[in-house]
Amino acid sequence: MPHYDILIIGSGAGGASFAQALAGTGKSILILERGEHLPVDRENWDPRRVFVDRIYRTDEQWTDKEDKPFTPNTHYWVGGNTSFYGAALMRFKPLDFERLEHFDGISPAWPVNYEDMRPWYEVAERVWEVHGERGIDPTDDPNDPPYPFPALTHDPGMIRLKEHFEDLGWTPSPLPLGIRRDDANPRAGKCVRCKTCGGFPCRLLAKVDARTAALQPLEAAPNVTLLAGYKVLELKTDASGRKVTEVVASGPDGEVSFSADYVALAAGAANSAALLLKSTSPQHPNGLANSSDQVGRNYMYHTTSAVISVALSHFDSSFPKTLCVNDFYYGDSEEEFPFPMGQIQMLEYMSGQTLEGQLADFISPNLLPDSFMDALAERMVSFLVMSEDLPLPHNRVTLNENGGIKLSYTEGDLTAHKKLVEKLETGLSGFTRERSSLFETNFTIDQELPLYGTAHQCGTLRMGDDPATSVVDKWCKAHDLENLYVVDASVFVSSAAVNPTLTIVANALRVGDHLARKLMG
Repeated sequence: MPHYDILIIGSGAGGASFAQALAGTGKSILILERGEHLPVDRENWDPRRVFVDRIYRTDEQWTDKEDKPFTPNTHYWVGGNTSFYGAALMRFKPLDFERLEHFDGISPAWPVNYEDMRPWYEVAERVWEVHGERGIDPTDDPNDPPYPFPALTHDPGMIRLKEHFEDLGWTPSPLPLGIRRDDANPRAGKCVRCKTCGGFPCRLLAKVDARTAALQPLEAAPNVTLLAGYKVLELKTDASGRKVTEVVASGPDGEVSFSADYVALAAGAANSAALLLKSTSPQHPNGLANSSDQVGRNYMYHTTSAVISVALSHFDSSFPKTLCVNDFYYGDSEEEFPFPMGQIQMLEYMSGQTLEGQLADFISPNLLPDSFMDALAERMVSFLVMSEDLPLPHNRVTLNENGGIKLSYTEGDLTAHKKLVEKLETGLSGFTRERSSLFETNFTIDQELPLYGTAHQCGTLRMGDDPATSVVDKWCKAHDLENLYVVDASVFVSSAAVNPTLTIVANALRVGDHLARKLMG
């Protein structure tokens, strides 16, 4: 059985960053990734192939709380889901790590605070080449340093929208992005500000993701091995049940086992929890690391709505995802609503075929003429309204009768989220026309994103000081085991209301540094 000093399960934001933090120790590191290497070819930028045919999305079936099957919006490739994200890289706010009262409950405190995370956010922003501008967003911490790269400039349509929001008294700020682009000297960067960014893998590798930020730099490291096409099936322990001694995987040539001094789990919140639940033994009859019965519980994914406005005239922006609004992150003083509401950010450009793919679960693409959808896309202004999803123990990952993932989720109170959606729709008055029906020349629609939109999943292996109410400690080591770490979003105690990728990276670097110090004495 091949043996390594450190074995990492998953090559996404968490797993790749953890390996990056440990590579300098010289210890032998194995990364097991169930997916293959993502092709870099013409289809990367083909809206029909990506969004209608869904060639990169898994065809794996999960089941919901009613045992109804669905296909999650997730991707199994080297680099994980990061190759398909929208490149938004935001820090959680200082209060996101503290106990915070919401309209419908409590967002609990983490065992680490913003000061613990601050230096690792700075490293993550540098490694993932984040472009932004500090000091405009009203929720920025005044002690944070400038971003390593300047914010991307706004397209003409976005400048008009920004000015409109400022006339309302709002403070729109540049959306922090991991894009290899210098607008002052475009030839110096790879990004061409195309219309195929969020949801697409970048054909030019200009989007900073786990592949380009972490895995490619590790290719020259003689002590790091990445094996693609290896799906981990089970973790086995020694007789005491306190140490993982064997990692069983299914590879190109069948079942194979590996051993390691330390094992790190970074397969994503749902899959990481499912793997531990599958790893039963006499010492762990309810699954590995599950003496607290917390494995799989507290599943969160942001409450999100796509708000789309369409105007009569062309909206001049081929790269609109450069702006966000955080004025109502902690509430709305004008409406006397003192509870967190969330963030408004721009969605990426959507072509007609992208729209067809997004609507395919409701309307067959055959019923949506390309000419009509293309005309619609050119006049469309699209927003993502995102609110925090609170951790609830009955929202959980378990195993269905086939051993697959069962995701039992009941939506919480939507009062704060709906208020934020209404705030945006009201704020758009005067910029786009009044609300009207879908097939008139101007309209605003909002659609809450459904369960299968499993991006931003987190919370199933929560971090905490008390082994009775958490799965891992503040260093993300399992309470029940001596050598098992978790470095993906499953350790999140709360979901906040911003994209999770930068926090996954920062935390994995923090934990990796901790283990590196331990290994080096």
